[in-house]
Parts: sequence; structure tokens; C-alpha cells
Amino acid sequence: YKPLSESDILQIHNSALEVLETIGLAQATPSCIAACTKVGAEYKDGRLYFPRALVEHTLDTANRDFTLYGRNPKHDLYPQGSKVHFGTGGAAVDVVDVENHEYRESSLSDLYDAARIVELQDNIHFFQRPMVARDMKTDADLDLNTLYACLSGTTKHIGTSFTVAANVPAGLEMMYAVAGGEEAFRARPFVSASVCFVVPPLRFAQDACEVMELMIEGGVPILLLSAGQAGATSPAAIAGSVVQAIAECLAGLVYVNALKPGHPAIFGPWPFVSDLRTGAMSGGSGEQSLLMAACGQMANHYGLVGGSPAAMAD
Repeated sequence: YKPLSESDILQIHNSALEVLETIGLAQATPSCIAACTKVGAEYKDGRLYFPRALVEHTLDTANRDFTLYGRNPKHDLYPQGSKVHFGTGGAAVDVVDVENHEYRESSLSDLYDAARIVELQDNIHFFQRPMVARDMKTDADLDLNTLYACLSGTTKHIGTSFTVAANVPAGLEMMYAVAGGEEAFRARPFVSASVCFVVPPLRFAQDACEVMELMIEGGVPILLLSAGQAGATSPAAIAGSVVQAIAECLAGLVYVNALKPGHPAIFGPWPFVSDLRTGAMSGGSGEQSLLMAACGQMANHYGLVGGSPAAMAD
């Protein structure tokens, strides 16, 4: 499904480059500023600007040929071109209890069970944490036990996230231990980090950026996520929302490659839709499908490995 014509794609691309060059992003961390200005970004008046030539150079040189490894090699994914791989995802805070058909808070054991189910499902190719373990008491408990539950439940590629940078070293230590050593993990990184590195509109997220830098240093592939809400934190017009998401993710791609040229990064513009009557996210709406299809077209236009949220219920 292709809602965008070739001229639409070029218009969105050029608009995104204009946003990056003339509006830029706020709240960049000192390390982000240092890395990006070193490769040609400009920092002034509290905003980081990305000249067109810098973004185009990044698009020309970004890594498009990486593998998303499973802990079991039979689950390795080769996501080049327009192939589609399905997986879980999200951060649900409730599950439906299958015995009494009532909503309840999700727990660590639910996450582990979900990973075990995915391990046996041929048509689900990777396991990105789909729910939040509400029974964890601290950020460290949440981050490390989430990773452990995912690794315990499946040998497919895993996507996880970390709340703050302080928890990353212990997480890397766990990944290395499971792999049989740091060198073995770096050769076949079977975990990727889902990083919401921006707070739409057009602001960097400090904690997430700090996490991302440590993950890149540790050899972990990155899923660059921008999740604006059309009508709230991004333009209500669908094309405008796509422009903002593409601009933010292109800034993230420059940032990653400034830190480590060629590091595996998945392009993840995830614009969502607000129901303007209630303010709630409308994940299963027709507008959401338009947004996701458009962002998929943009990823294919760039030839980048892209990710999209899809098939969401209430």
C-alpha cells in the first residue's frame, strides 16, 4: 500500500531536510553536540542544526547491510530491501487475564511467557518487549529483569530498552555473559536497544541519548524511535506529522553515525494519532495505517532498514 507518490516522497524528504537545517533540535546533550558538530552540524542559540549536505552524506554512507542476529543462528534476520519481518513490540501496562477475562497489570512472568510463546511461533520473527513488568520496584529492577526475562524465554532477536544510563553496564555484562564473552556478542549482537531519543516536537531526550551512547559503545544495534502524536506533539496533518518524524529520525541517524560510522541503526519513524475528542492515542485507526505506510515508503526510498508499529488494537 503506497499512499505517497514519487513527488510526495521528494516533497517530504526536502521538507524534512529544511526542518533540520532551519529549525533544528533543542536540548541536545553536551556529548551529542560534540559528536554532531565534529561532523558538520551547527550549534547556536540552544539548538542543533543539521545542514542538508551533512544529512545527505549520512544517508549515502549509513549501514544498510547488517544482520539482526538471533541467539540461535536459525533465527537470524536479513532485513535488507523491502522484506518484512513481524515481531512483538510496545510497552503495554495491562494484559487481559485469560482465565477471568479482566484487565490486570502486566508482570515479569507475563513478559517471560510472551517470550516463550514467540519462541514457538514461526510467523513471529523477533521479540521486542511487548509489555512493562509492573511488579518491578526500581528502574534497575525493571531494566535488568526485563532483559533477563526476554533472554530466558526466546533465542530469537530481542529488542529491549533501558530507563537510565546507570543500568546499561550491568545489562551489557548480562548480554556478554549469555553470548560467552564480549567478543562473541560483538560478533553476533542478538539484542538491540529501542531508544526514544527524541521528545517530539524536535527535542532530544537526555536519558535516552545517554543510554544510546553507551549501547553503541557496547556494540548493541539501535532502533531509532520518534513517536509524535499527530494533533498533540506533531502536526495534525498527516503529511506534516510524517515530515516531523522523518526529520527527527534523520537527526538520530546523523547522531549515531557521528558517534560510530556505520553502526547498525534501524530507522524508526513511529508517528501516532491522537483522537482529538479525548486526547487518547488511536493506534488502530485508518489514519495510523496511512502514517505507517507513508513512513515505510520513506524508509524504502532511503534504502534503510525501517521499523513500523502495526496491527495495534485498543
